[in-house]
Amino acid sequence: MARDYLTRAAMTLEEARTAASKGIYSLTVRRAQETVELSLKAALRFLAIEYPKEHDVSTALRSVKELRPLPAWFAENLELMARVSSELSWKRGAAFYGDEKSATPASQLFTKEDGTQALRDAEEVFTLCTKLIR
Repeated sequence: MARDYLTRAAMTLEEARTAASKGIYSLTVRRAQETVELSLKAALRFLAIEYPKEHDVSTALRSVKELRPLPAWFAENLELMARVSSELSWKRGAAFYGDEKSATPASQLFTKEDGTQALRDAEEVFTLCTKLIR
């Protein structure tokens, strides 16, 4: 299961890169969030830790240190990965649907900086989780 999640995370990461290259930053953010979610759930599954059936797994991730021995390099990055999970999960809906209250489409909510940061964060989380599982 963990390897399958990583395979799908790699696909969504590629979709995020493609969206960024085309200047579609809302889709970049959305696919980056999916990459992070799948990568972190792969890592948690690999560690035999049950995670919530939600998009944000930061709480489960923060509890990992207490439940399992971890490689130092992974433990050192837990807070960063938890932060990224929370931030991108929060942006997930708006990146797909826009802001319905203000009738602002997703394409107008996210900037190049937003897309670039989301992509960079997703690449880092994906790399860390892949290293753990391999």
